[in-house]
This record gives sequence, C-alpha cells and structure tokens, in this order.
Amino acid sequence: MSEKNREGKRTAREKLAVEREQQKSADKRRRALIVGGAVVAVLGLAAVIGVVAANAGKDDDGEASGPVVAPSGAQGKDSLAIPVGKDSAKSTLTVWEDFRCPACKSFETAYRPVIHELTNAGQLKTEYHLVTLIDGNMRGTGSRNAANAAACAQDAGKFPAYHDVLFDNQPPEVDDAFADNAKLIELAGKVDGLDTPAFRTCVEKGTHNGWVAKSHQAFNKGGFSGTPTVLFDGKNIYQDRTMTPAKLKQMVQEANKE
Repeated sequence: MSEKNREGKRTAREKLAVEREQQKSADKRRRALIVGGAVVAVLGLAAVIGVVAANAGKDDDGEASGPVVAPSGAQGKDSLAIPVGKDSAKSTLTVWEDFRCPACKSFETAYRPVIHELTNAGQLKTEYHLVTLIDGNMRGTGSRNAANAAACAQDAGKFPAYHDVLFDNQPPEVDDAFADNAKLIELAGKVDGLDTPAFRTCVEKGTHNGWVAKSHQAFNKGGFSGTPTVLFDGKNIYQDRTMTPAKLKQMVQEANKE
C-alpha cells in the first residue's frame, strides 16, 4: 500500500471518529432536553393538581356575596330552612341538598314519593337547606343559581314543585347548565303559575345569592360529610345503610302514634 493511500485512510478514520463524537454530543444534548422537558411537564402538572386540590370544595365567595335576603316563609336559625308540610307534624326531616349533586337526585328519586305522602298527610314536616358543594368541587355557579331560583320559587309559593323539577332535569355533574339563568327560567315553565316577571327578576338579579352562601356556610359549620345529609328528628339517617323509604315511613307513623 502506498504512503498516499495510508494517509487517506487515516484521514477518513479520523474524520469518522470526529463525526461520531459530534453525534454522541448531539444525542447527549437531546436526551438532556427531553429529560428537562419531562421534568418541567411533571412540575407543571403537579402545580395544576395542586391548584385543583387547593380549590376543591371552596365556594366563589366573591360571586356569592351580597345582602342576605331570606325567601318568604323561611324558618329556623338565621331563616335558612325552607319548610314543606305542617308545623304541627310530630316528625321533622331535615334535608341538606345541592341541585347539582347526583347523590341528591338518587335520594329524591327513591324517597320523594314517601316524603310527599307523609307531608301531605300532615305527619311529616320537611326542612330543606340548600348547599353549593358541587360549585366548589367542580367549579361553576350552577348550584348557587339553582338554589337562588328555588328560593325565588319559595317567594311565589311554588318551592316544592320547582324543587322537584330541578332534580328531574338535573344535568350531568360536570355540566354547569344550571349556571344559565335562562335555563332555570325555562324549567319554571313546567310549574303552573311560576314563570312571572317577579320570578324572572328574582332569578336574574340573584336576589337570594347571599342567603344561599350563608346556608352553605352553615352546612360547613355543621361538620357534615357531604350531600345529601338527611336528619330525622335530628338524627342522621342517611348514613344508616338499612334505611329505606318503607323504614322511614314506619318511623314517621310510629312517631305519630305517640
């Protein structure tokens, strides 16, 4: 082999070695960028999760604030209970509900016929307390706006019927459809005589928003674990796994025999 050929091969090998080193350096930088980007992404996700966790269960007090205007006929401490049934009834059912809460709808579906039967018979008085728990957990204002609209219906003497309509037309939990006042007014059309100018004004102005916020504060102070919370003569019965509509009816009837 000539000296010239040997020199050419050595130059080619050196060039290839240099290229390999350059490629290794480029791969190393690329890996560093990928790892760094992944770390940033994880930290960003952690930050988002932290914000979500920090806000879970909180109400937007800024939007909910305002004068506390209790609906007509509200009773109890700070006038936070909407009563249905006769005051002379021997038994009282206290119900804490959120109109966006799926578990509340399940409770209503199962127990509503018996509750209506007993309240209409004068044997049971039901006190409804309205809560905005889902607004805090899922974000939005649907719980608050629906509760305000229900309070407006109470002003018109139409609370029981409108309360039932709201649960019958409850949107999926993640869908904040009740934040739209137009939707709440549309549903009022299902209750005879409720869709009036006075009702519309009450809904659109959020007349009872401050009262709703105070009701939710009372729920938090009560130390309740979630919605629905159902108390029979002060005792939490919704936590009783043996409880059924038939058992509730029996308890009320026995109380009325005393």
